[in-house]
Amino acid sequence: MQPVPLKDIPITADIESRSPHYTADEKSNLISRIKKLLQEQEAVLVAHYYTAADLQMVADETGGHVSDSLDMARFGNEHPAKTIVVAGVRFMGETAKILNPEKRVLMPTLEATCSLDISCPAEEFKAFCKKHPDRTVVVYANTSAEVKAISDWVVTSGIALDVVNHLHEKGEKILWAPDKHLGRYIQKVTNADILLWPGICVVHDEFKERALRQLIDLHPEAKVLVHPESPEKVIELAHVVGSTTRLIKATKELPDKEFIVATDKGIFYKMKQAAPDKILIESPTVGEGATCRSCAHCPWMAMNNLQNLAYVLETGENEIHVDEAVRKEALRATQRMLDFAKKQTVNVLGQSNA
Repeated sequence: MQPVPLKDIPITADIESRSPHYTADEKSNLISRIKKLLQEQEAVLVAHYYTAADLQMVADETGGHVSDSLDMARFGNEHPAKTIVVAGVRFMGETAKILNPEKRVLMPTLEATCSLDISCPAEEFKAFCKKHPDRTVVVYANTSAEVKAISDWVVTSGIALDVVNHLHEKGEKILWAPDKHLGRYIQKVTNADILLWPGICVVHDEFKERALRQLIDLHPEAKVLVHPESPEKVIELAHVVGSTTRLIKATKELPDKEFIVATDKGIFYKMKQAAPDKILIESPTVGEGATCRSCAHCPWMAMNNLQNLAYVLETGENEIHVDEAVRKEALRATQRMLDFAKKQTVNVLGQSNA
């Protein structure tokens, strides 16, 4: 149960420096080719808010979907396309395959993983669960199919609070994995009995309280929006704590003109669409203990680009496969989340400290 070693975490700036750069004509031609390939192959593109703006734009313009991981899972499950192309990180592609075994699931790159996934190896987690058989195992979607297969519930940040509230009301004790910051936040809000696995998101963990306070002093009128994968002291400074979808809604619905945003800066594409008249400011990833390896952008999300999206559509490479026995077990916990979501008015972690 050790944090992901720094040596195993790519540096976002290095990934971006190696990414292809295009002239305006090259980009236009590439996007046209991708759109044509999607149509020819009866494929749909789903992209996470943290991917590049170009990918989000292509998804929007081709009848695909840009959202958080819960809504990506819903959309892929309900869409009639024969091929789902998932621009994001590997667990998102696996989730699409878990829900859609009959469909082909492709990803622009299979190298795009997640620090939370890495920090929760299935065998180690299984042994941990066996030591606590009296607890209901709730795992964040940012985990492998193998980890989902040994869980009771799969949740995303958009539904985690509702699920844990539900279980707490039933008197159940929770074993939570892998993000300790999100788990601690939910524990504080619900008062549930939660045993935490010590994983972190390398992006959100780099937001620093002192640097954020200094930025707040410079922008005293700004509302602070924080994703709950951030450290506790950062969350305490927030006016709104919530999932990616909740934070985007806040920029649109709140009357304030300025927002300091503590989550992956890929979200700014959709935030600017939702609230073009608002001023959006990146929360700092500097200060004591910071490395700025991510600089508020996931290095693995940055591995997705137009070129490898076109390549995977042309070649059919990077197809996601999940062992059928594992898939069936993972489906049980994942489907439980989707069924629960249909019955609930999802809170999307919309606690307001304002």
